[in-house]
Amino acid sequence: MYNVKTYNKVSELGLSVFGDNYFVSDDVENPDAILVRATSLHGEKLGDNLLAIGRTGAGTNNIPIDLCNEKGIVVFNTPGANANAVKELVVGALILSSRRIIPSIEWVKTLKGNGDKIIELTEKGKGAFVGPEIKKKKIGVIGLGAVGGRVANAASDLGMKVYGYDPYMSLSSAWNLANNVIHIYNIDEIFKECDYITVHVPLTDITKNMINKETIAKMKDGVRILNYSRLEVVNNTDIKEALESGKVASFITDFPTEEIIGTDGVVVTPHLGGSTIEAEDNCGEMAVHEVKDYIENGNIVNSVNLPDIKMPRAGKYRICIIHKNQPRMLNAITSIVAENDVNIENMLNKSRGEYAYTMVDAADLNDSVVEKLSAIEGIIRVRIV
Repeated sequence: MYNVKTYNKVSELGLSVFGDNYFVSDDVENPDAILVRATSLHGEKLGDNLLAIGRTGAGTNNIPIDLCNEKGIVVFNTPGANANAVKELVVGALILSSRRIIPSIEWVKTLKGNGDKIIELTEKGKGAFVGPEIKKKKIGVIGLGAVGGRVANAASDLGMKVYGYDPYMSLSSAWNLANNVIHIYNIDEIFKECDYITVHVPLTDITKNMINKETIAKMKDGVRILNYSRLEVVNNTDIKEALESGKVASFITDFPTEEIIGTDGVVVTPHLGGSTIEAEDNCGEMAVHEVKDYIENGNIVNSVNLPDIKMPRAGKYRICIIHKNQPRMLNAITSIVAENDVNIENMLNKSRGEYAYTMVDAADLNDSVVEKLSAIEGIIRVRIV
């Protein structure tokens, strides 16, 4: 029986994938696995028997990755599972950024009590909420991954001229991108050309404060900016100043902060990007499948700290080894296996940066193998599945 601790509500459909051999609760001590959405695990005690953390979403800034590396804990995320939900919200936000729909709704509420005069007052006052159509306008999509690619395609379908920027775009993302999306290789071209700019990038040292005073200065007057990526990608202080000066016409974001709530020209949603029934089910199912496959088979898919590696079972036992990516490590592993009269049926090794992962399938296993492998310098974790 494996114990799984949940830090946030996970869809019942997703949890049902675990089956009878798993006990799942938000009140588990020393869990074998953790499922988390938004709760920060920084400062949490991660027990020695913790094997995996499944993040039901894409971002993992709430997880102490460096500590997980040190302890041999595999961290999974669910890229693309909520991509359609975010895309649909961004499409709605594009309209909100142009048509001043939210202020108009609030204004209409003030007309209550005017009886038969409401229609007349409506016709007189609606001019204050005029905005442009998005058709034929230029939109810059920064980041063309699971979400950004869908946003680019949707904007194209709406008749917009789409500029896309992503220096790290995968081949899969490129295949799924509409043919008429213009791939930009210098981000400044998006800043200078586009009427709308939407960001869909992970938070890194490079992307932090990507939209700031300097980059806003390069943009068109009256530009409309959307942030459904990460809070820190946009400098909200600089955005507020640009709104007040008229440089930025509107800012739509999924990340409320004290300084922008209530600011004229800003529409803030309460982190609704992945908040659909379908997205929560998708994220839950994907995270559980990833965690379960690793626990039971040693396979790693969609990890953020270790390489993706999957191998069909070829023996009764599988030795799973997390280790530093250093010279002669494989020689040390195979030497100990051979010295203990263990015949290797199949073996696979992959690395990712400073860390690597090796799986060894064997028909028989000597009890001392794990102890001897664990003693090798650079070995972080050894387990048998």
